[in-house]
Amino acid sequence: MKLEDAVILRIEQLCIERNMTKYDLFKASGVPQSTLTSIKKKRCVSVKVSTLYGICEGFDISLEDFFHSPMFDRDSLID
Repeated sequence: MKLEDAVILRIEQLCIERNMTKYDLFKASGVPQSTLTSIKKKRCVSVKVSTLYGICEGFDISLEDFFHSPMFDRDSLID
């Protein structure tokens, strides 16, 4: 799986776990809905660290917690 796909899946996974909609995430994180949509639809190939940090703030987790998932294991990612 590509890294950008793993990031998208992780955001979706965390939304499901926390019973949050993308709108809820926008309200909690301050990351614009248009940015969240661009990430989901792969309009931007890379996500800024500051954006990812804001998303983590919205989920009330650390960046470490965000990346603590088997989908980010080196063996799972491709170029």
